[in-house]
Amino acid sequence: MSDRLNRAFALIDAANAADPAGQAVTYGQRMSAVLDRFAPQSPEPLKIAARAQHIERWTIPRASYPEGRIPYLTWRKELQKLHARRAGEIMAQCGYSEDEIGRTASLLRKERLKQDADAQTLEDVICLVFLEFEAPPFIAKHDDDKVKNILAKTAKKMSARGLEAAAQVPMVERLQRLLGEALA
Repeated sequence: MSDRLNRAFALIDAANAADPAGQAVTYGQRMSAVLDRFAPQSPEPLKIAARAQHIERWTIPRASYPEGRIPYLTWRKELQKLHARRAGEIMAQCGYSEDEIGRTASLLRKERLKQDADAQTLEDVICLVFLEFEAPPFIAKHDDDKVKNILAKTAKKMSARGLEAAAQVPMVERLQRLLGEALA
């Protein structure tokens, strides 16, 4: 790992250490670990995008937007812009070029999903992190139909390679069954 990448990761982790819920650093580190397993030869802009996927997410609370699908999507777009801006600021401090900063920003804004291999890799990693770490507590709070719906939406975002990797994620029986049903 290059010195500037190590520095970028340290700065992202330092920014995320202010998370009142105490989850952002762990999430970023999980994203990096899953990316390293899934696509170990990833370029640095993708590695930074993975680590900064939720950088300072808590600064734009979901509760600051009304309920409903349109406000939710608006909130998500605002988060993407925040993540891209903050990652860019950190990358600039670490000596990355404007092109590298722009590439990371594009990945964080989810531009060209399904057409851009790195954007798809990032999306696959997000979904794999969800399945491995976030789905178990999530499914404990929701009924089977809601879980299947979420898992079907998750699977739709993934590439064939991502779905193959998802099949290797250790899962509790209920999650494995519901994922199978969602994919059927």
